[in-house]
Amino acid sequence: MINAPEYAARRAKLLSKIEDGSIVLLFSGEAKKSSADDTYPFEVNRNFYYLTGIEQESSALMLVKSYGETKEYLFISAYDPNKEKWYGRKLTVEEAREKSGINNVLLKNALTARIDGALNDQIRTYGPISRVYLDLEEEQKLGRGIAAADYRNSLEATYDGVHVFDCYPLIIRQRMVKSKAEVDELRKAIKTTSLGIQAVMAMARPGLHEYELANRFFQVINDDNANQGLSFNTIMASGKNATILHYPNPQSVVGEGELILMDLGARSNYYCGDISRVVPANGKFNEEQKTIYQIVLGCNKAVANFARPGVTIAELQSFTKEYLASECLSHGFIKEKSEIDKYYFHGVSHHIGLDTHDPSDRSLPLEPGNVISDEPGLYMADRGIGVRIEDDLLIIEKGSEVLSSDIIKEIADIESFYKSGHLK
Repeated sequence: MINAPEYAARRAKLLSKIEDGSIVLLFSGEAKKSSADDTYPFEVNRNFYYLTGIEQESSALMLVKSYGETKEYLFISAYDPNKEKWYGRKLTVEEAREKSGINNVLLKNALTARIDGALNDQIRTYGPISRVYLDLEEEQKLGRGIAAADYRNSLEATYDGVHVFDCYPLIIRQRMVKSKAEVDELRKAIKTTSLGIQAVMAMARPGLHEYELANRFFQVINDDNANQGLSFNTIMASGKNATILHYPNPQSVVGEGELILMDLGARSNYYCGDISRVVPANGKFNEEQKTIYQIVLGCNKAVANFARPGVTIAELQSFTKEYLASECLSHGFIKEKSEIDKYYFHGVSHHIGLDTHDPSDRSLPLEPGNVISDEPGLYMADRGIGVRIEDDLLIIEKGSEVLSSDIIKEIADIESFYKSGHLK
């Protein structure tokens, strides 16, 4: 669990990166309408959550830096007994203060006056403020019908001499380096994911629908992580379906002799596990499946050995393509290395954290504290075989640690699991 002092340290680090005479405004967001009077399940803006630990909609954060001093304000919804009868209780001021480490917790209806007090030349509560930092991520919504870009334009039109800047790059740069507490959350997410994978493996057999296996994973991980849900929609693909990278509709019946590719993850306090494994439906790989699987597994291990501080994700990708091309060429799957694009057509790695594909500056070399995926694959639709093996790597001083090393992936271990019905 991330504690209040860590959230405070994150805010202090962000404030150290911005100029004096500035304010930062971040919003938790609002639930999006789905139809009629219904909404989609609310998902908090991750940058807001990263700095506050608050996951409640209709909340806002205001940070002030002026004359070398800083102030912090958190705004939350007012207590409404009628709404709480319908939708559940909201955080009290005291609870929000304790969770975030922000002493100045106010009601949301005070936000506009605070912003005006900061930016209005006739008031200047905090001295001259000429810069406002917003999260200007594309399609970012600050509230229902309020886009970040429109709010930027409104602020600049309302207050003379005020200019709006994007704090999104500053925050995601911070998010790229995980603290020990964040890595612990990722370990929990991966452990829960492992339990779900074992349950799927124990159930998997020809004749089942793919969605039955996906539903089993969902049930098991929610039982373990207190209903915190999935990192992303589960990919459960059998046979030729596994050659579709983001196979969307797990409706097919698993066939005899087919491989099952699962790409899935559980969450722990929004931190995401992201694992891929491939198993034979009948418990045993045939020779062709073994050959393709071993190529991908060898690449997966080689990438983990190659990943280290100073290496870029682009270099990991080049390394992966060369490895897969060389192996496929030597086994006769392709005639020239350039043909590898037919069977491998995605990136081998992305950052992982509060989002499964955590936002990042991919041009930066890896550094200790980064958590990335390691997911080479081969997708041979002409053979009805798709294999992707994905682990989550923590970059450490001398290389990488495979956080998901306890989730079996060796052919002998997988076949032994099916033969014995339990892990050795």
